[in-house]
Amino acid sequence: MANITLVDDDENIVASVSMALESHGHKVTAYHDGASGLDALESSPPDLAILDVKMPRMDGMEVLRRLRQTSTLPVIILTSKDEEIDEILGFNLGADDYIHKPFSQRLLIERVKALLRRSGTEAEEGDSPGDVAGRAIKRGKLSMDPARHECTWEGRPVKLTVTEFLLLQALAQRPGFVKSRDNLMDAAYDDQVYVDDRTIDSHVKRMRKKFRVVDPEFDAIETLYGVGYRYRES
Repeated sequence: MANITLVDDDENIVASVSMALESHGHKVTAYHDGASGLDALESSPPDLAILDVKMPRMDGMEVLRRLRQTSTLPVIILTSKDEEIDEILGFNLGADDYIHKPFSQRLLIERVKALLRRSGTEAEEGDSPGDVAGRAIKRGKLSMDPARHECTWEGRPVKLTVTEFLLLQALAQRPGFVKSRDNLMDAAYDDQVYVDDRTIDSHVKRMRKKFRVVDPEFDAIETLYGVGYRYRES
């Protein structure tokens, strides 16, 4: 169903996660250190990557940081329950989801399924291609094509992660209307995933930076402090 790259130095986790994912039809390629994992992710991108935080040669956060310089592929990070800072840093660097250790295989499968669905790799049973892809959006200088996961500003490409794309899509669908952080969570995340306000803020901050590389005057995403965000069509 999907090609998944797993990067974790714990052989027991690699074995159990690989077995669980393969039992659901996925193809899993595993690496035991960050440097090898990054090389593989860059040379042969999968449909989804799962990265442990603490690894030899290069930790998962550094892998994610370097990966996000060129890639928007969906990424789940694995983090210890007592390391909240890992979650915050991971989202700031562009992770799409996180799973706390220890975790059940059932939880892992559901989170992988949800992220693949959000990215358009895996459809819900009964969905038509139009349901999954959504309609193209044109708002002033912004163009979005969900079917191809393409976003442009004044005709110039802007590479967005799955989560960033879904957040912008939710805002751009109704210019001028305010979306609360809870609204945006519902648009970008599966029901089984809870993220706090800081996570949404981190994704919006990353989006703005990407658009300002293309257009330093970009100001289409407006913050309403204490309320949420809205898309302002120029």
